[in-house]
Amino acid sequence: MARRTRSASLENRTNRLKLAPRKKPYTALIAPGIFLAYRRNAGPGTWSVKCNGWLKRFALADDHEDANGNSVMTYWQALEHAKKLARAGEGNTEQPISVAEAVDSYEADLETRDGSKYNASGVRRHLGTLANKTVALLTERELRDWRAGLIKKGLKASSADRIARSFKAALALAARNDKRIGNAAAWKNGLKKLPDSEVARNVILPDQIVAALVRGSYEVSHDYGVTIDVLAETGARESQALRLRVADLEDRDPAAPKLVMPSSRKGKSRRIEQRPLAISPRLAKQLRRRANGKAPHERLLDRIPKLSGRFHPIAKRLDLGAEVTPYALRHSSIVRQLLARVPTRVVAAHHDTSVAMIEKNYSRYIIGDLSEAMTRAALLDLQLVQPLTGNPTVERLAS
Repeated sequence: MARRTRSASLENRTNRLKLAPRKKPYTALIAPGIFLAYRRNAGPGTWSVKCNGWLKRFALADDHEDANGNSVMTYWQALEHAKKLARAGEGNTEQPISVAEAVDSYEADLETRDGSKYNASGVRRHLGTLANKTVALLTERELRDWRAGLIKKGLKASSADRIARSFKAALALAARNDKRIGNAAAWKNGLKKLPDSEVARNVILPDQIVAALVRGSYEVSHDYGVTIDVLAETGARESQALRLRVADLEDRDPAAPKLVMPSSRKGKSRRIEQRPLAISPRLAKQLRRRANGKAPHERLLDRIPKLSGRFHPIAKRLDLGAEVTPYALRHSSIVRQLLARVPTRVVAAHHDTSVAMIEKNYSRYIIGDLSEAMTRAALLDLQLVQPLTGNPTVERLAS
């Protein structure tokens, strides 16, 4: 069994507190090329790992409070943690990426892919002490506790889950960019979707309410109104609508205009496909008004900051609750088509999702009144059944 590296001046708090406070940390060689560094402060000291020319702080020392193995560590806990952190980067002199840096990279990636940077800023606003953690050392428990903390602060489960999804995307991007990060299971398991977290978002609106919301959106501005209008008519996600180009508006036949909608980047393939969606002549005229004077490759719809935030006052004027967001327009579009008896496969394709997801989330609208009509037609009507005569024949199910 390998010996543990001892350091008389660092391994217990009594000796550490005798050290003179200074900016330069005291170090102990704990493995070839790996140093555990302790910085003596006026308050509690801090533990860092020094390796290949970089220095990474990761915890407080248990100088004045008991260790918890996470944010406060004993010498022995810090020693093991330092080795793990350093060896996540063996063969690479680049410092392991922190959570805050991962979110920054995610924001830059979103901007490159024409995505909403709010997904990153929303995560950053809630990181807290997790910001300085190293991605390669994140644990399932601390991520689970982090999301639970969001709910304790007053966020709804649906909001906490939405932020967690963006956080998972940021961490997954960091792992794809750095093969040293091998703890993807930590966020896959620690940030799994909460039970019923989507309930608040699964709001189905009557057509009259949808129409009133669209009219109210045009009162905010024409840009905002036409964006909400597209979401209401097509049921597309905001990210899809924002990738529409002028050339995607096909209105040469004024009686049957279409929008060639790009697919989302959801799923494993992330391959972008395009599907023509029927839109009304009314919406086509509004979009053509925006398209005039633009080149075919230019964006058809401009990005609108805080799309949902501007939606809340419109919904409030109609006495609707805070759970009514622009995403409710997508749910309502799906249900509208299902109730119109559009085949489930067609509904799924139109909304860039799968039949399985439609059946999972909207099954009651698929069967609905049709199921009742079919089963009612098969009801046993005793008044029409002839009286029994002779010996009855009883069949048995084959075993």
